[in-house]
Amino acid sequence: MSSFKIFEIAGAGLSAQSVRLNTVASNLANADSVSGDPSTVYKARHPVFQAVHAAVGSAATAAQQQSGATVRVAGIVESQAAPTVRNDPGNPLADADGNVYAPNVNVIEEMTDMISASRAYQNDVEVMSTARDLMLATLKLGD
Repeated sequence: MSSFKIFEIAGAGLSAQSVRLNTVASNLANADSVSGDPSTVYKARHPVFQAVHAAVGSAATAAQQQSGATVRVAGIVESQAAPTVRNDPGNPLADADGNVYAPNVNVIEEMTDMISASRAYQNDVEVMSTARDLMLATLKLGD
């Protein structure tokens, strides 16, 4: 594997974690929104990551194929959990029964996911920084 492949792999991780952070931000921003119709209420979104293995050839061992794995966002799915029903007859969005519907966003889970994504992003940045430092040290060996 080329030394530059490290930057491609870590860069793909940065991109994936950035999408994850953006979906968490969207979920948190809409956590307190309400709707008068359960079909139009905001639904929590979550990215789906997929490992992308390098095309090394059919004769390559599993370890060789795994060494070239990177990540991509396969898609973003919406939660299928039912919205929370609140009785708020004074709300202008309330339906005929006085109910409003809140999104199925769990703020604690979203904050935990945000911390995890942030740390994974930091780890990818650290990998890139260390790889750069090692390459520069290697070039200095010839001096």
